Amino acid sequence: MRRLASILSAAGLAAALLAKDRDLTFEERVELIRGLTAEFATAKAFLPRSKKPLLVDSKGGFDSKHWQEIGREFGPAARVGDLVQITKVKLEDDRIVLEINGGMKGGRKWYERIQVGTGTRTVPISSRNHTMAPSGTTLAVVFPGRVPPLKAAELKKLLEPVLDFNLRSATEQYVEKLPAPIQQAIKEQRAIEGMDREQVLLALGRPKHKVRETRDGFDYEDWIYGEPPGKITFVTFQGDKVVRVKEAYAGLGGAVMPPLKPPR
Repeated sequence: MRRLASILSAAGLAAALLAKDRDLTFEERVELIRGLTAEFATAKAFLPRSKKPLLVDSKGGFDSKHWQEIGREFGPAARVGDLVQITKVKLEDDRIVLEINGGMKGGRKWYERIQVGTGTRTVPISSRNHTMAPSGTTLAVVFPGRVPPLKAAELKKLLEPVLDFNLRSATEQYVEKLPAPIQQAIKEQRAIEGMDREQVLLALGRPKHKVRETRDGFDYEDWIYGEPPGKITFVTFQGDKVVRVKEAYAGLGGAVMPPLKPPR
């Protein structure tokens, strides 16, 4: 029995190691991108503006002295205690690249315009305990060999020496003030009519493509999610509001997605 238990234990360990030594699945990639994009965090380390991504190793380690040297040349992107937002996530072979506040060319973002409160009294989120970061930069979490299978929550924990995701974020405070249908749609990661651009970003992340055009004298912008073959989601804006959401399947069995007609 002991020998059998040892064999089973060794087999389980081998299976666990093999599970880690594989490429991310499509679903795992989507979960990472959706789970990190538009998330807020508080800087726990000085983050300089940098032309190249600031490197963080797979155990959360980083070269603080080197980051300070970069900061002396390009200035700060965020100081300890500043509130930052992940504005883009890119998955590469051996690293996960996180754009912070729009990258080096970025700066303060949409959340500075948000005000919350009750009745007629509101205050901007930026007036709360955490100062908004003055600029943007890029982080790259580098893994030996390849990016292992992991979830957004695991990556947030890995980044704890640099970024604190654990406090109740400005994103959560903002979402709680939205109408119930929009809150539910964001929770279910889908877009609905009446959303604005920031709410769609929270629900779906950044679109794969954007198309602008004028129809019947009105300006529209389509945000397109997904790629053929498979489900394609079109989120159509007129001005800053979603006026239509349409899902269809393209490239399956020779089918081609027909062009959208103007919303009525």
